[in-house]
Amino acid sequence: MINSFPFVEEMESALIEKGRKLFSSNCTFMKGVVGMEGLPNPDRIEVCFAGRSNVGKSSLINALTNQKGLARSSNTPGRTQEINYFDLNDSYYLVDLPGYGYANAPIKVVNEWQKLLKAYLAGRQNLRRAFILVDARHGIKSVDSEIMSLLDKAAVTFQLILTKADKVKEKDSESIFAQVRENLSNHVAAYPEILLCSSEKGTGIPLIRSVISQIT
Repeated sequence: MINSFPFVEEMESALIEKGRKLFSSNCTFMKGVVGMEGLPNPDRIEVCFAGRSNVGKSSLINALTNQKGLARSSNTPGRTQEINYFDLNDSYYLVDLPGYGYANAPIKVVNEWQKLLKAYLAGRQNLRRAFILVDARHGIKSVDSEIMSLLDKAAVTFQLILTKADKVKEKDSESIFAQVRENLSNHVAAYPEILLCSSEKGTGIPLIRSVISQIT
């Protein structure tokens, strides 16, 4: 169990450079989608970012693309109410999904978001990898496991990104990371390496860029 789901700590310089080049390319907001019928043509590699409300999905996309205002972020949970598409270099779709779990919105609206989220994750044929963002201070919650189980059933590979890594207290990190690894071991679609990042500090951003650039 100790060696299961290691953290990605380094990458060959050539692969880091490949990621840097990809994300130095033009990246623009394409559209916000409120129903499956609005999804763009599945004509390129697609990766998505999912996680509980306020876990830092928009902040991560901004950090990856070096554009502070590209993806809207807020301290208010649930601000991302659509599936937001970003076009990266005419070769990738980056997708910011609605936060799941608690959201500062009426229950009926939240239920509609959840329905759309699940339909997307189970039915998007060009989705190559889902990045599940989890707050490193809190570990995996039951609602995260629910989404991971959905991805297991849909046979969509997902990779965990622990966000806000700079805010984890050292005395808590060992137990949190053990809980994360134990939970991932129950999911057949889980990619066998964990990414750790801080969008605020820039920690892990070059590694995540590199990982995305290698997805085919």
